[in-house]
Amino acid sequence: MIGDDLLDLGGQVALVTGAGQSVGREIALTLAKHNAGGIAVNDFVLERAAAVAAEIEALGVRAVPVSFDVGDLEAVRGGVKAAAESLGPVTLLVNNAGNAGPNAQIGLGPEFWESDPGDWDRFFRTNTFGVMNCCHAAIPGMIQAGRGRIVAIVSDAGRVGEARLAPYAAAKAAAAGFVRALAKETGRYGVTCNAISLSAVAPPMEAEKARAFEESDQARRQVSRYVIRRFGRPSDVAGMAAFLCSDAAAFITGQTYPVNGGYSFAV
Repeated sequence: MIGDDLLDLGGQVALVTGAGQSVGREIALTLAKHNAGGIAVNDFVLERAAAVAAEIEALGVRAVPVSFDVGDLEAVRGGVKAAAESLGPVTLLVNNAGNAGPNAQIGLGPEFWESDPGDWDRFFRTNTFGVMNCCHAAIPGMIQAGRGRIVAIVSDAGRVGEARLAPYAAAKAAAAGFVRALAKETGRYGVTCNAISLSAVAPPMEAEKARAFEESDQARRQVSRYVIRRFGRPSDVAGMAAFLCSDAAAFITGQTYPVNGGYSFAV
C-alpha cells in the first residue's frame, strides 16, 4: 500500500456484539487488522467469544471476551464497563447480535396472522432492544471521549419487506429507525450512527458441506434473486463496518447501506 491505511482506526477500542462466529467474528477481526486498540468480543456463549478473542490477540491486538445477552440491559452495562476497564473507553460499537435471539436461528415462519404473538418478543428483544441497550450503555463514554461510531447490522427484510418474516422484519426496521433518530441526537458530540442492511449471508459450515449446500436446488433458487449470483460473505459485511467505523466515514451519519448483492436496490 502507498501511504497510510484509509481505514486506520487510530487505536480506538471496539465492542462487537454477537462476534463469536460468522459475520460478527469477521467484523471483530477486520477492525483489529485496521489498528483498533482493543476489541471486546461479545457472544452469548462465552467459549465462542473467548476463541475469537484469542484469534485477535494472535494478531497482536488486545482483546477480551464479554459474554452477555444484549436483551438484558443490566448485563449489557456490566459488559461495557468490563470492556472499558480492560481495554479503555469503547468508542466503536458494532451491534451485530441479531437473528431470532441467542439460542435460535431465523427461518420462515407462518403467515403473520397465523403466528403466535408470544413468539414476537424474542425478535424485538435482540434486534431492537438489544441495539438500544448497547447504545444506552456505550454512548455516555463516547460523549465523554468526544468521538464515537455506532453501526447496527439490520436486514433487507426490514428495509424492503419479506413474506413470512414479519416480526423479524418489524424488529430490524425499528432498529434502523432508531439509528436514524440517534444520529440526530449524537452528531453534535462527534458520534456517527449508521446501519448496514443485509440479505442472505452464507451459513457457517465446513467447506465440503458449504459446497453441497451451494449446489443444492434450494440454494440456486435463492441465489437467482441476486444480481451478483452468490450468497453474501462475512468479509462483505466486515469491509463496510470497518469503513463506517473509520474517519473515512466521518461525514456520514443516519444512513442505511445495503450490502446485498443486488437483492434489492436503494431508492
